[in-house]
Amino acid sequence: MVKNIMSYKDFAGSINFSAEDRTFFGKIEFINDSITFEGSNVEELEAAFHEAVDDYLELCKLNGKEPERAFKGTFNVRIEPELHRTVAREALFEGVSLNQFVEDAIREKVSKDNKNRMEHA
Repeated sequence: MVKNIMSYKDFAGSINFSAEDRTFFGKIEFINDSITFEGSNVEELEAAFHEAVDDYLELCKLNGKEPERAFKGTFNVRIEPELHRTVAREALFEGVSLNQFVEDAIREKVSKDNKNRMEHA
């Protein structure tokens, strides 16, 4: 289970705490802008996150702008050489590219995690 993350309307919000200010704060992740929120307790933080998401969606709608950051679909992953060899061999034996093998593995993991999250919600 991931800590320090809130979810609302398919948006993720990071959660941090400033001991100096005794304030919880966070930002909406994976969007094109920098939108932050804060609260002095968990309830205030959650309400501020919801309000920030709602306000952001409304602002994007008014400006005819896509709210979420576009992902290109490519990223670099560094793994141990022996794991790389094993994965490449498995992909070869399955008759798929290394990219397809990794994509399938990620899809399976995400699907399984989403199912578990829904069962425990």
